[in-house]
Amino acid sequence: MTLAPAAFETRLKSIASDVEALLSSLLSDTALPGEIARPRPLMAAMRHGSLNGGKRLRPFLVVESALLLGGPATAALRVGTALECLHCYSLIHDDLPAMDDDDLRRGQPTVHKAFDEATAILAGDSLLTYAFDIIAAPQTDLDPGAKTELVLALARAAGPGGMAGGQALDLAAERQAPDEAGIMTLQAMKTGALLRFACEAGAIIAGSAAEDRQRLQAFGRTIGLAFQLADDLLDVTSDTATLGKAAGKDAGRGKGTLVALHGVAWAEARLEALTAEALDLLAPYGEKAAVLREAARFVAGRSS
Repeated sequence: MTLAPAAFETRLKSIASDVEALLSSLLSDTALPGEIARPRPLMAAMRHGSLNGGKRLRPFLVVESALLLGGPATAALRVGTALECLHCYSLIHDDLPAMDDDDLRRGQPTVHKAFDEATAILAGDSLLTYAFDIIAAPQTDLDPGAKTELVLALARAAGPGGMAGGQALDLAAERQAPDEAGIMTLQAMKTGALLRFACEAGAIIAGSAAEDRQRLQAFGRTIGLAFQLADDLLDVTSDTATLGKAAGKDAGRGKGTLVALHGVAWAEARLEALTAEALDLLAPYGEKAAVLREAARFVAGRSS
């Protein structure tokens, strides 16, 4: 069974809408039990940095990976939303003058532009912390052991050996361009680690066997590579209006990418190979994996 692109887009938008609604509820000004108060300017900055559209691909992958293996949709949505909080924190911090120094994100002023740098830092800190709160909360109806596995896996994906470490390597790449192996390590950490977690989380939520967890982890790793390669291609071939953020940024800073190293034609061929590899990993699940198969194609062929 092949899922039509239009049906996939409808499914992606539906889950994005569910994530948006849950995020809006979670980021209200009303303090939770155990909290003292929620400062309104801070909450406004958190909402600005997370309720600003976006495809919500990472929570989509959490939900669809869990559903593939028979996991509970409600818990998967909460875990996916937690992951989106963490992802949005990373974008807020990446946009800061000390990092990538961007003025636009999804076509809107970045948080430090709409508010100020200190508020942007605190908004990012708060979203990062809140991600683990959401997973641990009683409303995420999962076995305590599954919650512990999710917290550990997400911390490893986001920390010094994952996304944050990848950002450190990315900043270092502005001073000295890495070789091909270095580029692949950087991208697997900065971008790939959260996408890998998104797919692995579905297996944890579903309480699946180790083989399923490893297979979905490999699928997430593969589409993570494809996502970054597509992103690097867009940086070269697209424009700021289409992307909703600055185009040509990597070339302008002299950052090493696989596109810069091998060229556009090589990158396009590599994307095709990664898509085929991702589809092969899903083959054992047959028709049940139709949505995730289309997700792999979507990641490789996206235009923004």
